[in-house]
Amino acid sequence: MSLFSSLSVSASGMNAQRTRAELLVENLANAETTRTPEGGPYRRKDVVFQSEAVGSPFASVLADEMNGGGSTGVGTSDTLIDQRDPEMRYMPGHPDAGPDGYVAFPRLNPAEEMVDLVSASRGYQANVASMTSIKEMIQRSIDLLK
Repeated sequence: MSLFSSLSVSASGMNAQRTRAELLVENLANAETTRTPEGGPYRRKDVVFQSEAVGSPFASVLADEMNGGGSTGVGTSDTLIDQRDPEMRYMPGHPDAGPDGYVAFPRLNPAEEMVDLVSASRGYQANVASMTSIKEMIQRSIDLLK
């Protein structure tokens, strides 16, 4: 694997973690949303990662073929929507309360969402660190060739 292919792998990881963080922030923002355009309370969303081939715009096709093809990075394959029943809270004065006085709220735990968000942030930071190391190796290689 070339250094430029490694950059592409890290970039794909950063993109996947960014997508995950966006969904986690959306979940947190809608933790108390009882009415959506689709009807009912907000449903928690989560992203599914999958491995996928990434190409390097800098590597030659011949070099990739000699090394056994392209590199494998990470991508997002699907967004899962939580299908569990909503959490019911007794709030008779609420505008979305049913005839029995219960209101349907999203079934999500803000503390768990924050832990997942920290995890996504750390994954993103790890990919940034990897790219920085690769960039330094490329720079040292260039310096050696001067």
